Amino acid sequence: MMQLTLYTTLGCHLCERLEVLLDLLHDGEYFLKKVEISEDEVLMARYGVRIPVLVDTADDELDMGFEPQRLADWLSERGALDAEAWRRLQEGRDDLREEERKERKAPACRPAGRRYLA
Repeated sequence: MMQLTLYTTLGCHLCERLEVLLDLLHDGEYFLKKVEISEDEVLMARYGVRIPVLVDTADDELDMGFEPQRLADWLSERGALDAEAWRRLQEGRDDLREEERKERKAPACRPAGRRYLA
């Protein structure tokens, strides 16, 4: 099982898009650890303008993984790309917008101390 870390923040629509793409394109099982950057000044300085950032166990980072080609290439390099799903997505047979519309339950209010990045 592949272990991945996603540096993210509450309300990040690009992070949500990356998660949808990852679900669609990853071949096999994976564990995704989400790290909230807004609660840590060091993480804010490192990732604040770069999120979402996907990281593997070798600490290889992927910026802009919400772009399908970038994510597909990154997964392929790790032997984790579902080639059939990627082909279908490229041919337009999988409607990514429909996938993005799946309900992702976000908290109705922000927990104390969290902030949105804008």
